[in-house]
Amino acid sequence: MTLSTIAALSPLDGRYAARLAPLRPIMSEQGYMHRRVQVEVCWFIALSDAGFAEFKPLSPGARTYLLGLAKNFSEADAIAIKEIEKTTNHDVKAVEYWIKSRFEARPELRAAAEFVHFGCTSEDINNTSHALQLKAAREQVILPALDALITRLRAMAHQWAEVPMLSRTHGQTASPTTVGKEIANVVVRLSQARERIAAVKLMAKMNGAVGNYNAHLAAWPDFDWEAFSRKVVESPEPLGLGLTFQPYSIQIEPHDYMAELFDAVARANTVLVDWSRDVWGYVSVGYFKQKLREGEIGSSTMPHKVNPIDFENAEGNLGLSNALLRHLSEKLPVSRWQRDLTDSTVLRNMGVALGYAALAYHSLGIGLAKLELNSEALAQDLDQAWEVLAEPIQTVMRRFGVAGAYEKLKEATRGRSVRPEDLHALVRSLDIPQAEKDRLLALTPAGYTGMAAALARRA
Repeated sequence: MTLSTIAALSPLDGRYAARLAPLRPIMSEQGYMHRRVQVEVCWFIALSDAGFAEFKPLSPGARTYLLGLAKNFSEADAIAIKEIEKTTNHDVKAVEYWIKSRFEARPELRAAAEFVHFGCTSEDINNTSHALQLKAAREQVILPALDALITRLRAMAHQWAEVPMLSRTHGQTASPTTVGKEIANVVVRLSQARERIAAVKLMAKMNGAVGNYNAHLAAWPDFDWEAFSRKVVESPEPLGLGLTFQPYSIQIEPHDYMAELFDAVARANTVLVDWSRDVWGYVSVGYFKQKLREGEIGSSTMPHKVNPIDFENAEGNLGLSNALLRHLSEKLPVSRWQRDLTDSTVLRNMGVALGYAALAYHSLGIGLAKLELNSEALAQDLDQAWEVLAEPIQTVMRRFGVAGAYEKLKEATRGRSVRPEDLHALVRSLDIPQAEKDRLLALTPAGYTGMAAALARRA
C-alpha cells in the first residue's frame, strides 16, 4: 500500500518528509533489511575463508555477486523480503530465505547455501544491523547537521564579537556582554556535545543464542570462534563490519553503547533547546530582526508579524527527540534474563528519535539564516541601563580600600532609575587616584564588556 505524505500518521513521513530524505534510507525498515543483508553476506564470505574443508573459499565472481546484493539493495528487494515474511512470520528468517533465493542460478553458491546464517541467532544479525544503521546515521546525517550549525554559529560569534549587549541574569539588567560572546558559549557547548556523540564506540556481537558460541563449537569444537567473530565485526567494510567487538553478552548485545549514544545526542539537543529559547527571547525584545521571505505570512490576522517559527519548531522537535532518546537509553539496557523481546519494537523507533533531532537541526539552520542584528535596539537597551556600572565602580573602590563600597553603590542604584550624572558625581567624590576616576568616568555600559570580544573570537 502506497500512502501520500498527507495521509501519513507521522509528520516525519508526512509534512516533513522531504526534510528527512537523507535519514530515511538509513533508518527505515528498508534500511534495516539492507543492513541485515550486508551482515549475512559478510558472515557468509568470512566463513568461506575460515579454512573449513566443508566450505571452500568462494570464487572472485561469487564474492562480487554477494557484495552486490548488499551494495545494490533496493526497495524491490525489501518488498520481496516482506512477501517472504508473510509466510515465515519471522523477519530475519525472511532475509535468509531471500538471500538463498538469489543463489538459484549460481551452482557454487547454491551448494553452500546452508552456510547462510550459519551458527547465528537472529540477534547476531539484528544487533550488528542496528549498529551499522547508527553508524551511517551518525556519519551521514547527525554529525554533518551539527557541524553545519556549529560552523554557522561560529561565524556569527566572530562577526558580532565586539557588538555590546546587555545581559539579563534572572531577567534583570546585568553586566554587559557581546552578542558574539553569547553565541560563542553555544559554539563551545555544542562542539563538546558533538565530540561526545562522535566518540561513542558502536558495539556488536556475533556469538550465538546466549553469547557462548554454543552452536559454533558444536560444529567445529577446535576452531577459535571468538577470534573469528571479532575479525568479522572489526574488519573494515565491506568484508567486515567496521564496528567494535562486544565479547560479553546474553542473547542480545547489552545496548549500553546505544544508551550512551542516545544520551549524547540528547545532551546536544538540550544545548540547542537552550539556544532556541534564548534566540526567541532576543527576537522578542528586538535584538534580532528576521529577514522576510516573499509571500510568507506571520499571522492570519496581524499582518505586521514575523514570528520566530523556526526556533519554535526546533524547540518542539528537540523535545520530542529527547523524550524518545531518553526512553531508549533507559529501556534498552534492561532485558529479562537472557532475552526478552521488549527491545525489538522499541529499537524500530530509533529513526523516529533521530528524525525529530534532524528535523530540528534543519529548522535551526533556516532560522539562523534569517537573523539580522538590530544594533539600534541593542545600543538603546544599554544606554538605559547605567546601573550596571555599579559593579565596576564598587570593585575599583574595593581595590583602594574604600570602606562600604558595595553598600554605597547598592544605596545609589538599587530599585531606582540611574542616570550617568548620578554615577559620575559619586565617582568624583571618591578618595582614589585621579587616573582611576578618569577611567571610571569614561566608562559606559557599552564599553563594559570585559573579555567578551576576545572570548568570542577564540571560539
